[in-house]
Amino acid sequence: MSSATEITETEARVRTVLAEVLEGRVPVEEITVDADMVQELGLDSLQAIQFLLRIEDEFDVELDYESLSLDHLRSVRYFTAEVLGRPVREP
Repeated sequence: MSSATEITETEARVRTVLAEVLEGRVPVEEITVDADMVQELGLDSLQAIQFLLRIEDEFDVELDYESLSLDHLRSVRYFTAEVLGRPVREP
Protein backbone atom coordinates (compact mmCIF):
# COMPACT_ATOMS: atom_id res chain seq x y z
CA MET A 1 0.00 0.00 0.00
CA SER A 2 1.49 3.37 -0.94
CA SER A 3 1.72 6.18 1.57
CA ALA A 4 -0.95 8.10 -0.37
CA THR A 5 -3.51 5.38 0.29
CA GLU A 6 -2.46 4.24 3.75
CA ILE A 7 -4.86 4.88 6.58
CA THR A 8 -4.16 5.07 10.27
CA GLU A 9 -5.27 2.39 12.70
CA THR A 10 -7.71 4.90 14.19
CA GLU A 11 -9.20 5.69 10.79
CA ALA A 12 -9.58 1.96 10.13
CA ARG A 13 -11.44 1.49 13.41
CA VAL A 14 -13.73 4.45 12.61
CA ARG A 15 -14.45 2.94 9.17
CA THR A 16 -15.36 -0.38 10.76
CA VAL A 17 -17.78 1.25 13.20
CA LEU A 18 -19.31 3.27 10.37
CA ALA A 19 -19.82 0.16 8.21
CA GLU A 20 -21.53 -1.61 11.11
CA VAL A 21 -23.86 1.35 11.73
CA LEU A 22 -24.70 1.47 8.01
CA GLU A 23 -25.76 -2.18 8.41
CA GLY A 24 -23.83 -3.48 5.45
CA ARG A 25 -25.24 -1.02 2.89
CA VAL A 26 -21.67 0.09 2.28
CA PRO A 27 -18.95 -2.51 2.86
CA VAL A 28 -16.02 -1.33 4.97
CA GLU A 29 -13.69 -1.88 2.01
CA GLU A 30 -15.66 0.73 0.02
CA ILE A 31 -15.58 3.41 2.73
CA THR A 32 -12.72 5.74 1.91
CA VAL A 33 -11.32 8.04 4.57
CA ASP A 34 -12.36 11.04 2.47
CA ALA A 35 -15.95 9.98 1.64
CA ASP A 36 -18.64 12.27 3.06
CA MET A 37 -20.48 10.17 5.65
CA VAL A 38 -23.82 11.92 5.10
CA GLN A 39 -23.82 12.90 1.42
CA GLU A 40 -21.93 9.97 -0.10
CA LEU A 41 -22.54 7.12 2.33
CA GLY A 42 -26.11 8.01 3.31
CA LEU A 43 -25.66 8.25 7.08
CA ASP A 44 -28.97 9.55 8.47
CA SER A 45 -29.60 11.37 11.76
CA LEU A 46 -30.48 8.23 13.74
CA GLN A 47 -27.45 6.40 12.38
CA ALA A 48 -25.29 9.43 13.20
CA ILE A 49 -26.34 9.14 16.85
CA GLN A 50 -25.67 5.39 16.80
CA PHE A 51 -22.30 6.04 15.19
CA LEU A 52 -21.28 8.56 17.86
CA LEU A 53 -22.38 6.24 20.69
CA ARG A 54 -20.45 3.35 19.14
CA ILE A 55 -17.38 5.57 18.75
CA GLU A 56 -17.54 6.42 22.45
CA ASP A 57 -17.56 2.70 23.27
CA GLU A 58 -14.88 1.77 20.72
CA PHE A 59 -12.41 4.45 21.85
CA ASP A 60 -13.49 4.73 25.50
CA VAL A 61 -14.07 8.47 25.12
CA GLU A 62 -16.85 10.88 26.02
CA LEU A 63 -17.77 13.16 23.13
CA ASP A 64 -18.92 16.74 23.64
CA TYR A 65 -22.29 16.59 21.87
CA GLU A 66 -22.92 20.31 22.30
CA SER A 67 -19.97 21.12 20.07
CA LEU A 68 -20.68 18.49 17.39
CA SER A 69 -22.38 19.22 14.08
CA LEU A 70 -23.01 17.41 10.81
CA ASP A 71 -19.90 19.12 9.50
CA HIS A 72 -17.85 16.84 11.77
CA LEU A 73 -19.20 13.87 9.79
CA ARG A 74 -17.90 15.09 6.47
CA SER A 75 -15.26 12.33 6.34
CA VAL A 76 -13.57 9.65 8.40
CA ARG A 77 -10.31 11.60 8.15
CA TYR A 78 -11.89 14.86 9.38
CA PHE A 79 -13.86 13.13 12.15
CA THR A 80 -10.74 11.32 13.35
CA ALA A 81 -8.70 14.52 13.51
CA GLU A 82 -11.30 17.00 14.76
CA VAL A 83 -13.49 14.93 17.06
CA LEU A 84 -11.20 12.20 18.33
CA GLY A 85 -8.23 14.55 18.36
CA ARG A 86 -6.02 11.95 16.74
CA PRO A 87 -3.41 13.20 14.30
CA VAL A 88 -4.00 12.08 10.75
CA ARG A 89 -1.79 12.06 7.72
CA GLU A 90 -2.75 14.47 4.95
CA PRO A 91 -3.87 12.90 1.65
